[in-house]
Amino acid sequence: MSESHHHHHPHVAEAPGLPDASLVLEQALRELLIEKGVFTADELRFAIEAMEARGEALGAKLVARAWTDPAFKALLLDRPGEAIATMGLNLGVNELCVVENTENLHNVVVCTLCSCYPRLILGIPPTWYKSRSYRARTVREPRAVLAEFGLVLPEVVEVRVHDSTADLRYLVLPMRPAGTEGWNEAALAGLVSRDSMIGVAEVRRPEAVGMS
Repeated sequence: MSESHHHHHPHVAEAPGLPDASLVLEQALRELLIEKGVFTADELRFAIEAMEARGEALGAKLVARAWTDPAFKALLLDRPGEAIATMGLNLGVNELCVVENTENLHNVVVCTLCSCYPRLILGIPPTWYKSRSYRARTVREPRAVLAEFGLVLPEVVEVRVHDSTADLRYLVLPMRPAGTEGWNEAALAGLVSRDSMIGVAEVRRPEAVGMS
């Protein structure tokens, strides 16, 4: 099936050996804010460490609960903010859209303009997510990009690319792997990686964590 995507922006070739403009801007802004006394370097480091420590754990808990609780899954897909609120979380001003992978559909998330990302439930975005190459190529050749992550999908599986914006974030709900019947939420959450919730990887297999 053909690939489809939303909010498609033109491809911009990335000059080899040059830093991504958004990363340079981010560093310059960070240094300026520290210089102006908006926050200190230590305060920034503490905030980053706290977010990294939280990492993908909250997102993994959401996925695991959706796998084990049909009512929660339905709410998460229909009204994500309400579903997340039941776990004591608040997305703030951002809207979240949860997209479900199936045997016939695989979703992948990108932000072509910058690096919008659901930090509350996934932590700090990886460097590759913010790179110009990933942002430009994913909407143009998603299968090639996924293959570079080691994910080769059958041609019968549709690949759908979702472009995040300043107001809208996406979370991929990956498929639950076979052989996990009877597992509790904590064990299931251990199979869910950050990359699987972005859509560039599948979840870990039970045998990969020694629980097959």
